[in-house]
Amino acid sequence: MSFDASTLKYDANGLIPAIAQDAATGEVLMMAWMNARAVERTLASGRVTYWSRSRQSFWIKGESSGHVQELVDLRVDCDRDCLLVTVRQTGPACHTNRRSCFYTAVRDGAEVELMQPEV
Repeated sequence: MSFDASTLKYDANGLIPAIAQDAATGEVLMMAWMNARAVERTLASGRVTYWSRSRQSFWIKGESSGHVQELVDLRVDCDRDCLLVTVRQTGPACHTNRRSCFYTAVRDGAEVELMQPEV
């Protein structure tokens, strides 16, 4: 069966959440948005491409920072309304220079920073 990005369930803005996960470690790195064209571009190029809501343009991860996400696998969840993108990550995934965007935990009612920015 061939894949058709238009069969995914997008929100009212034509976007679908995409969770990036390190293929080697299983670590959840970040969440961003894709539209159908970003999904198609990711599959065609092997470089993960998101849709930037703030810039209203495509965003190829690592294009300016060098912190590239190379596609290993793209998975569709059971409801077809969320994607899991497994990647080979070069450098930090977060724009704060941390390995993961999920660097803050809530423990005993307080926020705890789990990792410092990479130098």
